[in-house]
Amino acid sequence: MTRERPIVTTAVAPSALTAADRCDRCGAQAYLRVELASGLELLFCAHHAREHGEKLQEVAVTMTDETHKLGDTPTIAPEGER
Repeated sequence: MTRERPIVTTAVAPSALTAADRCDRCGAQAYLRVELASGLELLFCAHHAREHGEKLQEVAVTMTDETHKLGDTPTIAPEGER
């Protein structure tokens, strides 16, 4: 018995990136999702998104950029967590 794979469209694809989404280049947390015309997607950390940004804009059908979330991360642990 073979199990058919579900059809995934952009209508049901997740829109928000989570901590489980990892950069395809280095494995860090992804903050940019690039959807290609082929239906494939690429995920990038903020560093690699900046590094490859111009080329990605040329080939992307859609881009989900959540690099703004990096500004919400405290740089110092709260007093009770040090």
